[in-house]
Amino acid sequence: MEFFDLIQKRHSIRAYSSRHIEEMKLNRIMDAISSAPSAGNLQAYEVFVVKSEAKKKALARAAFDQDFIIQAPVCLVFFANPRRSSVRYGSRGETLYSVQDATIAATFAMLAAVDLGLSTVWLGAFDDDEVAKIFGAETLHPVAVLPIGYPAEEPEVTSRRALEDVFHPVW
Repeated sequence: MEFFDLIQKRHSIRAYSSRHIEEMKLNRIMDAISSAPSAGNLQAYEVFVVKSEAKKKALARAAFDQDFIIQAPVCLVFFANPRRSSVRYGSRGETLYSVQDATIAATFAMLAAVDLGLSTVWLGAFDDDEVAKIFGAETLHPVAVLPIGYPAEEPEVTSRRALEDVFHPVW
């Protein structure tokens, strides 16, 4: 798919069919994640690949009862790894670069999923401590949850801010 077509095709989907995601597609998404740029190439993030019904239910509860998480065949949970980044970049790496690394990786996953005919939605509303506890990842910082699957709904086209409201030329 052409890049700009891909961007136009991406929509937030919160209903998923029960259709299984092929391992080849999941592997391609993981390859895309691993190709994401990161500060100092440290890749200061960890990704939990969740297929377990019990873990998805716990994750949905930790995400303030967003039960559509359970419908998705796979959920990717992105964590910043502050320690990994702080070794080289100190407190800025710990508080900023590791979070940026995780968000870039999640964005690559989202776009790869769409390119493969799958759908997802970016979730940032969750209890950080609960999500970390579910995965035994208390030293990590949860950044995003991406439920991934084949869509069971048609996306609603949403409006965007006018370009002149977003961009501020400085001459």
